[in-house]
Amino acid sequence: MTPPSAAAPTSDSASVLDLAPVVPVVVVEDLADAVPLARALVAGGLPAIEVTLRTPAALDAIRAIADQVPDAVVGAGTVISPQGVADSVDAGARFLVSPGWTDTLLAAMKASGVPFLPGVSTTSEVVALLERGVHEMKFFPAEAAGGTAYLKSLGGPLPQARFCPTGGIGLASAPSYLALKNVGCVGGSWMLPADAVAAKDWPRIEALAREAAALTGPWA
Repeated sequence: MTPPSAAAPTSDSASVLDLAPVVPVVVVEDLADAVPLARALVAGGLPAIEVTLRTPAALDAIRAIADQVPDAVVGAGTVISPQGVADSVDAGARFLVSPGWTDTLLAAMKASGVPFLPGVSTTSEVVALLERGVHEMKFFPAEAAGGTAYLKSLGGPLPQARFCPTGGIGLASAPSYLALKNVGCVGGSWMLPADAVAAKDWPRIEALAREAAALTGPWA
């Protein structure tokens, strides 16, 4: 099975988990970096890009990528409030990711009309989301919360839950996550080393993205 094209996610259906084996987690400090960085990631085979709402430039970065990089599927990460949901969708985010969830946040994400991955780190949180009809989640912080052993253990009693583990994952550890049946993709930032971003070394980032995109995913 081959991954869907970058245009696959729509407002009503497709899963972020099925776009590519890795979703880059991007922190944009300088708005001028947003478009060339996104182009490098897409050229390397990573179309789904999570721009975290951790900097003043984040929403404008999402808007710029949505407007100028048509092959990118740009989303918003670190979404922790209904206002963050509204602002992200208004900026052009095509998916939403949160580090955790509450009923208030979940309601806003459901009402947004775009795919979303609420964050979990415990079995009870997973069960609570399943009760609410949510089957796709972010597992965060992945390494600190138990890593592959924890996710594998969840697969027995809760096979209907699928995850995008994020947090402490790198090139060496990603394949062990991707080998799990309940993992659709992983999130990470190792293909965006700070020195490469500072130097605006987009070819290096493209090469690192291509290396990440070649990792074995669930469609292999």
